[in-house]
Amino acid sequence: MRQKASRVTPDLSRRDFIKTSAAFGAATWASGTSRIFAAGSDKIRLGLIGCGGRGTYDTTNCLNAAENVELVAMGDLFRDRLDRCRSQLTEKLGAKVRVTNQTCFEGWDAHKKVLACDVDLVILTEPPQFRPGHLRAAVEAGKHVFMEKPVAVDPVGVRSVIESSQLADQKNLTIVAGTQSRRMAHLIEGMKRIRNGDIGEIVSGQCVRIGGGMLTWSGQTKQRQPNWSDMEWQLRRWLFLTWLSGDFIVEMHIHNLDRMNWAMGAHPVQCIGMGGRQARTGPEYGNIYDHIAVEYEYPGGVRIEYMGAQMDKVTYRQDNRVVGTKGRAYTDSGNLILEGAKPFKYDGPSWSPVIKQHADQIEAIRNGEHLNEGKRVAESTMTCIMGRMSAYTGRALKWDWAMNASKLDLSPPKYEFGDLPMRPVAIPGQTPLI
Repeated sequence: MRQKASRVTPDLSRRDFIKTSAAFGAATWASGTSRIFAAGSDKIRLGLIGCGGRGTYDTTNCLNAAENVELVAMGDLFRDRLDRCRSQLTEKLGAKVRVTNQTCFEGWDAHKKVLACDVDLVILTEPPQFRPGHLRAAVEAGKHVFMEKPVAVDPVGVRSVIESSQLADQKNLTIVAGTQSRRMAHLIEGMKRIRNGDIGEIVSGQCVRIGGGMLTWSGQTKQRQPNWSDMEWQLRRWLFLTWLSGDFIVEMHIHNLDRMNWAMGAHPVQCIGMGGRQARTGPEYGNIYDHIAVEYEYPGGVRIEYMGAQMDKVTYRQDNRVVGTKGRAYTDSGNLILEGAKPFKYDGPSWSPVIKQHADQIEAIRNGEHLNEGKRVAESTMTCIMGRMSAYTGRALKWDWAMNASKLDLSPPKYEFGDLPMRPVAIPGQTPLI
């Protein structure tokens, strides 16, 4: 179903979009959080903003993570995604889905309408371009937030997320991010041992994720429909547009680089990258790269080499290595192996991290505990963004400049359906560093 013209002011930029979203919740500023919860008992009312595959998945996990949680409101840019998500969730979860026709919303202002409903917690799963504005609106409205990674596509957005996270602390709100590696049992154990010095002082590391082409991706249509405007076409192919996804290093490989930040206990201080686009050809693949490599330098001169690619029919590999003065650690999605002075291999219990992240947040809400992952995931997002910026431009850059001085803002001139020429593929040495 093609959308009608935006109800938002036609010339709204993302900076204005964030400000407008913030103003929406100003009336609730003085009231703080939306509800006081008795430990482990009171019902939590959930709102979903972004009804694609990830929104359906996260909502299913959230509703299955604890008792007495129900979905009461939903919103999305597109009616067909909203209807499909509602149908799937109702079939899977039955009585836990309490949405009505009156609490299902579509269009550019759908997030505002969800936040105006009687909800305590919202899930943010629209494309990452919208995360900063939606987070700000949710926090201003006094809602707890689960937001998918990444949380921005450019430095302007990262700074907004950090500001909103600080505001959430002032209002005693929880924020949990979808970086589920942080809740994998074997990685938790591995990071504890690294912190304890089991491999000595870290001197270098490696982060690899190649394969998993995502050239067509089953979750998105490949064929543009005749009645779709440029904006609608790009929104429906958002993974392949830098302004919407941040490129694959930001949208997908944040998990892997977040693990490196975790291991180092810090973010990088500078980086230099390179990359390009070889397997992806044609406008249906947008303007993102298919291979990127970055050398990150962390405090103390420790260098971490990242190698990432999304290409079909290539050897698949996804792992992290950290080398220390007394040994080394290897991790992947299911293994942890330490070699050296204190050898160790994890064979302990495991659990579903995608369930646990929601269970942890629900428990924190009910017990009034502080839980705010906003700044941490913003820094991991910036780690990925600065790597992309370096690869796109061919320029080395420092964290402090990217975080504090870069004016890069990838938002479109207007948030409305209509003409929107696709930006060209970045060319190192020609694309400016902004």
